[in-house]
Amino acid sequence: MFDAKRIKNDCVAWIRDFFDKNGKGCNAVLGISGGKDSSVAAALCVEALGADRVIGVLMPNGEQHDIDCAYRLVEHLGIRHYVVNIKDAVKGVLDNLPKELEITDQSRNNLSPRIRMSVVYAISQSCNGRVVNTCNLSEDWVGYSTRYGDSVGDFSPLSHLTVAEVKQIGYELGLPIDLVDKTPIDGLCGKTDEDNLGFTYAVLDRYIRTGEIDDPKTKELIDKKHKANLFKLELMPAFKPEL
Repeated sequence: MFDAKRIKNDCVAWIRDFFDKNGKGCNAVLGISGGKDSSVAAALCVEALGADRVIGVLMPNGEQHDIDCAYRLVEHLGIRHYVVNIKDAVKGVLDNLPKELEITDQSRNNLSPRIRMSVVYAISQSCNGRVVNTCNLSEDWVGYSTRYGDSVGDFSPLSHLTVAEVKQIGYELGLPIDLVDKTPIDGLCGKTDEDNLGFTYAVLDRYIRTGEIDDPKTKELIDKKHKANLFKLELMPAFKPEL
C-alpha cells in the first residue's frame, strides 16, 4: 500500500532540508503547464516553503489550448507567476539554423522544452531561485523527457514517484481533481503521452513497482526504451587523465 500522506509529508520535509542546505531563503521556481506533475511539485513547495516563496512560469508557444489549467493552478495555490510566450524565440532559432540542415521532427519538437528551461533559469536567477524539476519516475524510466529541457533542475521532488503515486499525492494535497487527473500530453505534437509511448502509465507503473506485465511485446518495448534512455539519468561522461 502506498501511504500518500506519509510520503507527502516526507517530501515536504525533504524540500525544506534542501533549501536549508542549498539556498536558505531562496525561492522555488518552476514551469507551470497545468498538468499533474507541475501542479503537485508546486503544491509540495508551497507546503514546504509558503506561497510567497514559490514562483510559477507559464510559457505558451503562441496559443496554448489548455493554458487556463495553468492559470487555475497558480490562482489555486496563490503563488506569484510570470507569463513568457516563447513563440518568437522558437521561430527565431528555427529561422536562423543553417539552411543546408534537414531539421528533424525530434529536433524541432525538443527545441521548445529547451527554450522553456532557459526561460525558467533566467527567471530563477533573477528571483533568487532554485529550479524545480518536475519529472516523475514513470517518464524517466522510458526517457519521456527532453535532455537539457524538462529533464533538468536544481532539485527533484517527484523523480522517484510513479504517475499513479504522484496523482495520489495530488489528491492528498487537495489539488483540483481535474488537474490531477488531466490527460498527460506533451504539448509538442498534439498526441497524449500514452499514444506516443505505445502503452499506458498504469501498465508501466505496475511493471516498475512489481516487475509484472501481461503482454511480452509491451515488456520488450518498455525494456528497450529504458535501456536506450538510461544516459539521460546519468552524469555527463568526463575523461579523467592519469596525471
